[in-house]
Amino acid sequence: MCTSILDDPAALAEVISDTNAASAPADPTLLSDIATANRILFREGVVDAFGHVSARHDKHPDRFLLARNMAPALVTDSDIVTFDFDGRAFDAQGRGVYLERFIHAEIYRARPDVMAVVHSHSAAVVPFGIVKNLPFRAVCHMGGFIGICAPIFEIRDVAGDETDLLIRNSMLGAALAKSLGDSNVVLMRGHGSTVIGNRLRQAVFRAVYTENNARLQAEGLRLGPITYLSEGEARTTARVIDMQVDRAWDLWKMQAEGKI
Repeated sequence: MCTSILDDPAALAEVISDTNAASAPADPTLLSDIATANRILFREGVVDAFGHVSARHDKHPDRFLLARNMAPALVTDSDIVTFDFDGRAFDAQGRGVYLERFIHAEIYRARPDVMAVVHSHSAAVVPFGIVKNLPFRAVCHMGGFIGICAPIFEIRDVAGDETDLLIRNSMLGAALAKSLGDSNVVLMRGHGSTVIGNRLRQAVFRAVYTENNARLQAEGLRLGPITYLSEGEARTTARVIDMQVDRAWDLWKMQAEGKI
């Protein structure tokens, strides 16, 4: 039986020893962008005290960068830790790390095209992971990347019905990555969702508009049957809107920094 977080207050964090393998430092700009991404996601209501965002290492494609265990809004450049795909740290230096780093590790392992990952428990999205007969799909052009049916990861199918629903190890991370497949969003029943991107800014954009799409879909369903985007519309709008990611990032960054 998995240990309950009620019995183990530290269950959402872990202290691990650093590996001795050599590691070239990441680009400082990338570290800064990861810290900014955390603050943007907090400000946009995607994460609160929990949730995390990572980026693939720019010098080592078999490693990724993720903050130490802390609230996203508090992350700074110096809080970013380097991990390999087995969840081992290179520079944690005794600091606690996220237990669910295996979400990121196994998606990067399975999807070489993925450059960034966001995991959150955003409130509007969670209901679509627990009502399985109602597909979560794109309802407007800004959510075209979601497609016509986001997959749902069911942890019970992998680890039974006595887990705490957290992705605590490589086996569960690999199962989640398999559920994601070639999609951009995977829902996690009773837990939240994970969103990927081919760059950090895109992953942040998609995480924000995954939450936005969920709110719109829920509101639409209250009014009546929804006319969803077709597969072709979703594909085309995703391609077109993706060219506007920097426009959103520049605004959100300035807001997160208190400049506007």
